[in-house]
Amino acid sequence: MNTSTARESVAVITGAGDGIGWSVAQRLAQDFTHIVIADVRAEAARKRAAELGAEHWGQGCDVTSESDVVALIRQVKERFGRIDALVNNAGIGEQAEMTLEQTVAAFDRILAVHVRGTFLASREAGRIFVEQQSGVIVNLSSIAGHQGHPGRNAYGAAKAGISSLTEAMASEWARDGIRVNAVAPGYVLTELVKELVAKGALNLNDIEQNTPMGRTAQPQEIAEVIAFLASDRASYITGVTLAVDGGWMAFGGPPAKLRKVVSNS
Repeated sequence: MNTSTARESVAVITGAGDGIGWSVAQRLAQDFTHIVIADVRAEAARKRAAELGAEHWGQGCDVTSESDVVALIRQVKERFGRIDALVNNAGIGEQAEMTLEQTVAAFDRILAVHVRGTFLASREAGRIFVEQQSGVIVNLSSIAGHQGHPGRNAYGAAKAGISSLTEAMASEWARDGIRVNAVAPGYVLTELVKELVAKGALNLNDIEQNTPMGRTAQPQEIAEVIAFLASDRASYITGVTLAVDGGWMAFGGPPAKLRKVVSNS
């Protein structure tokens, strides 16, 4: 992707009505001529696109529906003539239960949104990318897909699956000028996380104590990494899942070991 606005450039972001997706949309609007915000909540998608400006577009889309995804990508191509980048951000939270209490329906739903959604959108955008002999896909994985997180079976399996899809598609399409990468965020201070903290469902202090950098991420920090991977600055990077987690996955010791080398006292 050429980050210059010298030519028309189009980025499609799924699940961009709020959270990380909305931050990504705002950041990519600096680099792309047109941002397409797709969200299962059609009105939210249209509202967010309007906030970005008249050159952008919002459209309702359920990423688990093949017909919805096929229609979305077709409409984007018809409207703008091309697609340069796809960010597969759409996702839902896991069922907050341990394995023996989990339901098959909830398990299947999580995999459908994350894995099926990523596959469908990538396949349809990939058709256009192959014709163009250019294109970039950035998928949303997670640290939960690379470590054992009790009670997060479906979510972890889905995110691991997305990393695997990333590697397979990157290898398959590399010689057609298409790059496919993923980011694996750690804990990000989105509105959803803030609500979970307020309800007592998530202990922010525990997370910060176990994160080498001692804090959660801001959505904008994840968006910056995605913007990098979607740009020509990452022209020789493909098939990678990049952890953006403040050192969470790198650390294997007790929290007491996380302290400054030089004391301020």
